[in-house]
Amino acid sequence: MQAHITLKSSNSKTGKIPVTTTEKASCPSSCPFKDNGCYANDYHLNMHWNKVSNKERGTNWETFCQSIAGLKEGQLWRHNQAGDLPSNNGKTIDAFKLMALVDANKGKRGFTYTHYPLNGFNGSLVKNAISEGFTINASTETLEQADKLYSEGFPVTVVLDDASVCKGAKTIQSPSGNTIAICPAQTTKGITCESCALCQKAERKVIVGFLAHGASKAKVIKILSVKGN
Repeated sequence: MQAHITLKSSNSKTGKIPVTTTEKASCPSSCPFKDNGCYANDYHLNMHWNKVSNKERGTNWETFCQSIAGLKEGQLWRHNQAGDLPSNNGKTIDAFKLMALVDANKGKRGFTYTHYPLNGFNGSLVKNAISEGFTINASTETLEQADKLYSEGFPVTVVLDDASVCKGAKTIQSPSGNTIAICPAQTTKGITCESCALCQKAERKVIVGFLAHGASKAKVIKILSVKGN
């Protein structure tokens, strides 16, 4: 599994924190945006992602984890600006590779997102990683799915269509009455992942909502409409 680390991101949304990229084979078949609206398939990020996937950039997983272990104490970092958790089959998370990453993150403040189904084995791996200090957010596409996973104890994010759901609000309520906080970096000028760090807080009391964005925004909104969000 090939992965790459950028020690100081130039992305205005993340701020100047370390960000990583994992090869495309890491993305689960269950992700509805795979090759169909994923923001990471746009422009320069996709060019970089292709080079990581083709092993022109980055390193093997063991060397990558050594780089994470070498980050300074307390460092906030975002795993996977593109890609997902390590897997050998696109369905089941690779437990050994994930735990190597969790161990490398000890003393740091890493966070990421996953589209892997979180029932059974995958769910137990993710909850264990969270308990060990590595925050893995469950990525969802419907409010109902977000409520379900939130009720099961996962930190949750959900993709939203601003025009039909949020209408400019900074927070909305889910069908189960949970508060959904729209990503502050999308609603407030000057806020970045570096200054916010909401997604890194596994014990937060809100679901984080991401407004559909990027060059493929129309595709994302179409998928959301079919799912009823």
